[in-house]
Amino acid sequence: MNSANSTKKIIIFASGQGSNAKKIIEYFQDRNDVKIAHVLSNNIRANVLKMAHDFEISALHFDRTAFYDTHEVLHVLKDAEPDLIVLAGFLWMMPTEIINEFENKIINIHPALLPKYGGKGMYGNHVHQAVLENKETESGITIHYVNEKYDEGEVIAQFETKITPDDSMETLKKKIQQLEHEHFPKVIDQLLSKKA
Repeated sequence: MNSANSTKKIIIFASGQGSNAKKIIEYFQDRNDVKIAHVLSNNIRANVLKMAHDFEISALHFDRTAFYDTHEVLHVLKDAEPDLIVLAGFLWMMPTEIINEFENKIINIHPALLPKYGGKGMYGNHVHQAVLENKETESGITIHYVNEKYDEGEVIAQFETKITPDDSMETLKKKIQQLEHEHFPKVIDQLLSKKA
C-alpha cells in the first residue's frame, strides 16, 4: 500500500460548518491508503475552510464564475484525479461538465429518505421542518450519486431513524446528524474499496 497509485483520493465540497467533512477527515486521517486531496467551498467564510487548514489539507475557495462560467474548478479536479468527490453539505448544483467528467464518482448526502423531501431548496432545516409538518414517523439520510437534478441520482445507501411525537426540529436534526456522522465515512470507505 505504499505506492502512490494505490492511494485513493477524495475531494470534499462543503458550504458551511463542515461537521460531515470533519468526520470524514478524522475517519481517514491515520490511513495511508486514502488521502483527502482538497476541501473546496463556495463560501469564503465557511468554517470548513479553516477546519481543513487545521488538518493541513489544501482548502480552496471558489466563486460562481469559477464554478459555472470558466473551467477553473474543473481543472483543479482534473489535476487532482480524485477517486471520489464528496458533497458534504454543499448547496450548489454541480455543473454538467463536472458531472460528465466524473461520472459515478460524485456522491452527496441528503438529510431525508429520498425521494421524499428532495429537490431545490430542500436542505438542512427546510427538510426537517417539512418532515415534522407532515407528521412522518421516520426520517433518515440518503447517500446517492449526483446527476443533473437535485437529489435524483442513484441511491447508494439509506439509514433510518424513528420520529417520536415529542421530536422538535432540534432533536430531529441531532438524530439525522448522528446518522450522517456514523455512516457517511463508512459508505465512502466501502465505495473506495470497490474502486480498488
